Amino acid sequence: MNIFSRMANLVRGFFSLFVTGLEQQHPEIAYENAINTMIEKYNKLKNASAGLIRLREDAADRLQKAQRQQGELSAMLEQAMATDQDDLAVELIERKDAVDADIVALQAELEGAGRDVETAKTALTEVKNEIAKLKAEKDRMLAKMQSAQARTRINDQLEGLSVDAELRALENVRTGIKDTIARAKLGDELRESDLDTRLNALKASSSKATARAKLEALKRERAGQGAGDRTI
Repeated sequence: MNIFSRMANLVRGFFSLFVTGLEQQHPEIAYENAINTMIEKYNKLKNASAGLIRLREDAADRLQKAQRQQGELSAMLEQAMATDQDDLAVELIERKDAVDADIVALQAELEGAGRDVETAKTALTEVKNEIAKLKAEKDRMLAKMQSAQARTRINDQLEGLSVDAELRALENVRTGIKDTIARAKLGDELRESDLDTRLNALKASSSKATARAKLEALKRERAGQGAGDRTI
């Protein structure tokens, strides 16, 4: 194999890989190619079938011609024998025998041509049915593919609408709020534990106790004055 043949094979190989990849990405191309190939074969088979029909009709025409000739020779042979023309009768018998042999061969040829035509017609019907099946399969499979692609797109969109990120953001907000509350509680607790705060609370409590004691004294004083007034 020379360099040019190897280069040609290499190019065909790359082209085959390219076409295979393209067909996988676009299966409608593969189906169209297969359907077109089947239609091309159907047309070729149809032309061949037409040729077989022509051969059958030609064999039928030749058989009819031979049968007419056979009839004419039989009639001439009867006349020759009736008129005692033995030399003509012998010649006619030889010709009729040849025609009889031709008729047998033509009948066999016509039968064979008829079988060939029927076989071709059956093949045509099968190829036609295969084309119809392939077209139906194309529509069915492409519809399935489009449905699968739509589901894939929807799933991708649903994945894109995941709430994980939003939930994580809210969790951060919740954590921040909890931290703020914790700091506020810590401040309160620190103030409650602070000595000055405790002293101030004690002073406030003592002041209130003193005020209550004064109040009780005032009440008693007023009560004593009331009792003196009644005695006078």
